[in-house]
Amino acid sequence: LQTFGTGDKAVLVSTIALLIVGLGAAAGVFELRRPGAGVVLAGLVGVVGIAAVATRTLASPLAVACAVAAGVIAATLVRWLVQLLRGEGRRLRLEPSLSRRRFLRAMAGTAVAVALGSVFTAVVRGTTLAASAAREALRLPPPASPAPPIPPGAALDVPGVSALVTPNSTFYRIDTALVVPSVDPNGWKLEVTGLVDQPTTITWQDLLAQPLIERHVTIACVSNPVGGDLVGNALWLGWPVRELLARARPKAGADMVLSRSVDGFTAGTPLEVLTDPGVDAMLAIAMNGEPLPPEHGFPVRMIVPGLYGFVSATKWITELKVTTFAADKAYWSTRGWSERGSIKTASRIDAPRDGARVSVGTVALGGVAWAQHRGISAVEVKVDDGAWQPATLGTGISRDTWYQWSAKVQLAAGKHRVSVRAIDGTGALQTGQEAPPPPDGATGYHSITIEAGA
Repeated sequence: LQTFGTGDKAVLVSTIALLIVGLGAAAGVFELRRPGAGVVLAGLVGVVGIAAVATRTLASPLAVACAVAAGVIAATLVRWLVQLLRGEGRRLRLEPSLSRRRFLRAMAGTAVAVALGSVFTAVVRGTTLAASAAREALRLPPPASPAPPIPPGAALDVPGVSALVTPNSTFYRIDTALVVPSVDPNGWKLEVTGLVDQPTTITWQDLLAQPLIERHVTIACVSNPVGGDLVGNALWLGWPVRELLARARPKAGADMVLSRSVDGFTAGTPLEVLTDPGVDAMLAIAMNGEPLPPEHGFPVRMIVPGLYGFVSATKWITELKVTTFAADKAYWSTRGWSERGSIKTASRIDAPRDGARVSVGTVALGGVAWAQHRGISAVEVKVDDGAWQPATLGTGISRDTWYQWSAKVQLAAGKHRVSVRAIDGTGALQTGQEAPPPPDGATGYHSITIEAGA
């Protein structure tokens, strides 16, 4: 994520494809030099593939069977191609009966592989179509608690500044799913398990019948670098998580809720946050007035104001396990990231862009700042080594969203470094100490370099 950002999945898939091609070539070379060695290598690669498929949360017997067939065909193909390369194909032509038998076996194997692949594709396509049809047919219920209207003065007139509400089409996507899961809501359910007095299960229809809340909430990825774009603001519709947990009645001593996705991803969220009546943590079903897009978690995902997504924003959610931080570890906490993830105060310059050329004299700056669940009370900008000067701050939609800001500065001819910082709603100043995203979020002031000229 740090290196490739939202392109991480494309890079991973491309790397895997190149690795498979490389291993296939290596198997051919080994088989040429030492008959049987290449077949063994191809078989080992097949075993790894079978294990990868079989250990997935969504693995089906059919998927495993297809993986087995692919491994067998790959090993057989290596042997056959090398035999042809050695000239054994000529011998086969001189032995018609043997050639026919091998040909028939190859055709039979190919037919089986094609059949398995066709059935597997049909099953996957059927699930995808069912999920898509259910999403298209969904009529969102009205919220029992609508979002407050966006206040006057929230949007500032500065070209290039991020919109107050991020469109679904440009909203950042970060998750661990190589393929977006297709979940038919008609078969969806959410289980509350673990340290509870009353294990509870709700279905899709149960969820739609609850009194839903609607809130603007800005969410952010912990991998977001200073000045990065892995952050966005949307209007979410959902049911408060605390109400579902209240039904299950968490036991004394529990301090964490491990949420699980249909694809096996897990996130550990403090129980006290999810049960806090002042935090609008929700099981969201809609985003910006439409059902959740598949890539953003349809049919249901979790949204928790004030926490980075790696400890809260589970998509395609299927389970809430009430537990403890001592007893359970979430996906990212086993990979060097923190168990806790409160969002840090941050600010960003959107306009002008880094490296832009501007006119000498008055230059308009603009951007966004956020400190979810604390709000923003002020933003300041600085040119080169000058003093910090106050920016104009837009009216906040709520303390759980980002704020737009604008400023005008005077620039002489030449290159200049412009920086921004924010003060949160408690009066705490954004830290200027630079730190990378791991283990719990990047810090530092966002700066750009621009050149003023005629």
